[in-house]
Amino acid sequence: MSKEEKIFPLRESTRLGVRIACKKTEALDICSLELRPLEGQSLPAFAAGAHIDVHLPGGLVRPYSLCNDCAEPDRYVIAVLRESASRGGSAAVHEQLQTGQQLSISAPRNHFALDAQACKHLLLAGGIGITPMLAMARCLAREGADFALHYCARTRERMAFADAIESAPWAHQAHLYVDDEHNRPQLQLAALLEQASPDTHLYVCGPKGFMDAVLGAAEAAGWPQERLHWECFAGEVVHHDEDQSFEVELASTGEVVCVAAGQTVVQALESIGVCVPTSCEQGVCGTCLTRVLAGEPDHRDMYLTEEERAANDQFTPCCSRARSARLVLDL
Repeated sequence: MSKEEKIFPLRESTRLGVRIACKKTEALDICSLELRPLEGQSLPAFAAGAHIDVHLPGGLVRPYSLCNDCAEPDRYVIAVLRESASRGGSAAVHEQLQTGQQLSISAPRNHFALDAQACKHLLLAGGIGITPMLAMARCLAREGADFALHYCARTRERMAFADAIESAPWAHQAHLYVDDEHNRPQLQLAALLEQASPDTHLYVCGPKGFMDAVLGAAEAAGWPQERLHWECFAGEVVHHDEDQSFEVELASTGEVVCVAAGQTVVQALESIGVCVPTSCEQGVCGTCLTRVLAGEPDHRDMYLTEEERAANDQFTPCCSRARSARLVLDL
């Protein structure tokens, strides 16, 4: 088998064809895309908190949360922040995608679902983290559930969907905080978390600093882990000065490849023609999740739970490494 032919797809889901029905600016450096099915086709149903993988020009694949009401059967809506340090995905959305264009996407996946057992829901969004929270708020409002949305942004011009939230029938359940508007009340995070009833579940999404602050405050207030739910939009691939090389063995062929100290497992596998589907490339989305048959991973992702990490039977090869000299992968 040639190098080019040796492909090991993991969870390559069926691609869906969609059309960009509308592209519009929602805030400074944030645009939304309304995606509609192609003629004669339909879109799979989704639940609040779900995301889709969008196949972008140049072969890039990026996950984006759905922000419209999951009761809408004929469209998906995403919103994308143009990152100053874009690795190509957000720049492609802002610069290359236009209304009327066709795209390929995955079916919706959901790792950030509302807890059906929760009596109350506390939604905290920072910046572009409003996207899954908006879908959650719309769903909870339609169902008559007990919820509150708290949405923080640095400036009003960077606050996507603010007008839609303030004009929604559930606007009285939403609280907007803008850092540079000193006449507007600011989020009192510690008090908010301490006052929440024991049957409340917390959902948070946004920049890492925002999420760390919220989850840290929740821990300090004694919130149990089972009532905390979060989703990251971006992680940080961690490289340690003491990183060592290690080996990866393919269970199906017995072939072994060395992963150098400054190299990811995905990159090492690509060097021998083994393609592992990736999306975020930062250990956030779980697209590249791979079974580990032997060896001990060095988990550096933000996707697996502590229990899943402890099992050592799967890892994210886009960013995680090995504590053992060799990992045997189910490839």
